[in-house]
Amino acid sequence: MTTDNIRKNFPLLQQMDTIYLDNAATAQRPSCVLVAVQEFYEQKNANPLRGFYPLSLEATESYQEARKTVQEFIHAEEPEEIIFTRNTTESLNLVAYSYGLNFLKEGDEIAVTIMEHHSNLLPWQMVSRMTGAKLHYLECTSEGELTDEELQKGINERTRLVAVTQVSNVLGCVNPIQKITEMAHRVGAVVVVDGAQSVPHMPVDVQALDADFLAFSGHKLMGPMGIGCLYGKRELLEKMPPFLTGGEMIDSVYRDGAVFAPQKFEAGTVNAAGAVGLAAAIRYLQEKGFDYIQKKELELTQRAMEGLGALPYVHILGSKDPANHTGIVSFTIDGVHPHDVSEILSSDGIDVRAGHHCAQPLLEYLGVRSSTRASMMFYNTPEEIDALIESVSTIRRRMGYGE
Repeated sequence: MTTDNIRKNFPLLQQMDTIYLDNAATAQRPSCVLVAVQEFYEQKNANPLRGFYPLSLEATESYQEARKTVQEFIHAEEPEEIIFTRNTTESLNLVAYSYGLNFLKEGDEIAVTIMEHHSNLLPWQMVSRMTGAKLHYLECTSEGELTDEELQKGINERTRLVAVTQVSNVLGCVNPIQKITEMAHRVGAVVVVDGAQSVPHMPVDVQALDADFLAFSGHKLMGPMGIGCLYGKRELLEKMPPFLTGGEMIDSVYRDGAVFAPQKFEAGTVNAAGAVGLAAAIRYLQEKGFDYIQKKELELTQRAMEGLGALPYVHILGSKDPANHTGIVSFTIDGVHPHDVSEILSSDGIDVRAGHHCAQPLLEYLGVRSSTRASMMFYNTPEEIDALIESVSTIRRRMGYGE
């Protein structure tokens, strides 16, 4: 399996002369995903879950098959534990509003790691304000490690919820989710896992992790935008009230109330085409295999870290070990603002991300206000990484530093 053969699956990479290294923000879509969405609208376009005529029944079947695909992909126990949302952010807010506001109270503690994306921080700040539960930050080392000492200090008998990313979107480090769930469950806390950066790059087994909730976005694993998933243990979902109310999520409605249906978290017309596209993306990932994906992305990450690390004015954030970056290399350049770095790289046809990466508390904790982030996917090439390194090596000279 060669990279050239894989890149032929991605229309944008074939049509545009660009080096796309912003995959942690959103991945490119293979043609099979685009075809799946188009075929749904061309051949099965009807409102699912509501009609009894053939077209609607086909739309319903495709939608529920997509749910089954997600269930098997992350090894949930049953399809009913998979809720379709718009993205990771909506999934995490669903947990915050439906679980956090109803089951946390004053005197409880919420443990949140300092490396969380704002999507897994702001909802818990809101819950803290509205319930009186105290927010406690689990701090990491400069390489992104959550030490046993820090975990033991931050997860205690008052802890009722732990919010943790499986992979940092800045450092790329992989957090010990199974260890965290074991510690949390011993004190009666639930664990909410942000899987946005992990699910596209590594096998995820929610039962093995014993996660109570796990959220991820379709667009980061090459699926459509506007579709995401929340996994939740059935016993927790059953006691949580709906996040949104309206059509389809009801069993019956009366003047003074309603009885909610099992699909109570999917109000209104669902994004069936997005779910079908997500299922196609999952099948594409499974076809390529995580063994190949992780091997390829590690090779690219190692190449980037070695090349960038050889430049004395470049500083890579996080671990020195490429294996603990999950395709993410965030860096700073002495004397050059990351926005300028991004603009110069863009002029060379290289797409990267610059800023605080929706993780301001982490960057402030690390002593930097912003950074440049190059993030790889298995369809990237060694030549693209070399072009990145070459371009970065010229930036200070082009900014007038004479180097």
